[in-house]
Amino acid sequence: MKQALLSVGLLLCPLPAQGQRPVPATLSLADAIAIAHENNPAYRQALNDRGPAAWGVRNAYASFLPSVTASAGGGYTGPGEQTFLTESFSQNVSTWSSSYSLGLSWQLSGTTLSQPGLKHAQLAAADADIAGAEATLVNSVTQQYLTVRQARENAGLAQARLDRDQEFLKLAHARYDVGRATLIDVRQAEVARGQAEVALLRAQTAVEVEKLRLFQVLGVAPPVDLAAVQLTDTFPVTAPPWRLDELLTMAEQQNPALKALRAREHAAAWGVRAAASSFGPALSFSAGWSGFTQKLSDINPTIAAARAQADTNMILCQYENSNWLNPGGLMLPCSALAFTPAQEQAIRDQNMAYPWHFSRQPFQARLTVTLPIFTNFSRPLQVSQAKAQRDDLAESVRARGLEVRTEVSQAFLTLQTTYRAVSIQDTSRAAAREQLQLATERYRVGSGTFFELLDAQVAQLNAEFDYVSAIYDYHKAVAALEAAVGRRLR
Repeated sequence: MKQALLSVGLLLCPLPAQGQRPVPATLSLADAIAIAHENNPAYRQALNDRGPAAWGVRNAYASFLPSVTASAGGGYTGPGEQTFLTESFSQNVSTWSSSYSLGLSWQLSGTTLSQPGLKHAQLAAADADIAGAEATLVNSVTQQYLTVRQARENAGLAQARLDRDQEFLKLAHARYDVGRATLIDVRQAEVARGQAEVALLRAQTAVEVEKLRLFQVLGVAPPVDLAAVQLTDTFPVTAPPWRLDELLTMAEQQNPALKALRAREHAAAWGVRAAASSFGPALSFSAGWSGFTQKLSDINPTIAAARAQADTNMILCQYENSNWLNPGGLMLPCSALAFTPAQEQAIRDQNMAYPWHFSRQPFQARLTVTLPIFTNFSRPLQVSQAKAQRDDLAESVRARGLEVRTEVSQAFLTLQTTYRAVSIQDTSRAAAREQLQLATERYRVGSGTFFELLDAQVAQLNAEFDYVSAIYDYHKAVAALEAAVGRRLR
């Protein structure tokens, strides 16, 4: 029974993804950002782009070294006859063969010389993209972290409203019991409490939903019990100490998106150099080593042919000695033409060289100088395309610079507005609290109506919500300003 319950529990409780850091019960903003660095899909995609760019740099420097290729193979040819033009070649037995080749090639051109600079610029652009993705990630996590805390503050206000409406209901019942209030006041208090309960449920649901969105930004699966995860960081409201001109200067130097575009522009400039280098000559060198072996499936016909040829040569030699030699002359050594066991063994040894004892082929080397003269305007086309890309990126940099100035200025003005709004909303909140207290006392002593009390409560609740909104609008404005500038300001 216990094993069955354990199995059901494992099925119902999702396990953390492989390699995922467990989410702590108390989550600070720094912890959230660290988890997002490890798990956020968009940020990890940006990190993945760095690997090919880094290998591009290695490949550019390796282009100055010769490339080496090696190959080996084997073959089989069956018995039969082959015809080449008017000649026919026949073999009575099948043959097996093996071969190897080792090649070396090296090339030097203007394109080769320009590749290291181009690849380094592309790597720098990839790093800038990663920095931009990190800045976007930090801003997204910070904004959602603040949203969760704001939702939690609103839930606290909804709970306080419900507690207050329960006290109002008790007060209405007490006044009704002594005949100082009507049943309308009691029913109105019950309606107000019911509305407060619904508002609390919605506020609590909003907290859970915003936590789910936070875990989505972090790139991790949320725990089953969302209420167990508590956000611990607090954010004080302080007067903005920054000046707009200083912020604009910092943004001009540190905004990640602007730096990424500048890196892309620099890489495009190297692309123009690489395209222009194709007009120059190219030097290439190649060398090769190779060897082969061959084996007859049946060596006996070859040995028999060699023996027959040797016997024929001996007969001819003896005929020359008998019929063509002058009297008293030196006879030809016909016995030396006989087919010996050593010759037979040599043929057999040669046939046994397959597959590893190769016969080397002559070494080959070639040096070539190539000068392109006319390539159907392909090189001017490449240069023109590279220049257009560079100029487009230059305009993108200028446009992004103007956009950054607007974003920083707008964020700075929004921050100043939200900071002033916090002070105003705090004053309004204090006045609303005092108004509610007066209305409560007036209703308690019978000088005011229950409707006045409800109006005061609504005003006080709106003032509390407005104050919380002003607080988190301020914090989100600071986060937006940091994102626009490209660095932490607090």
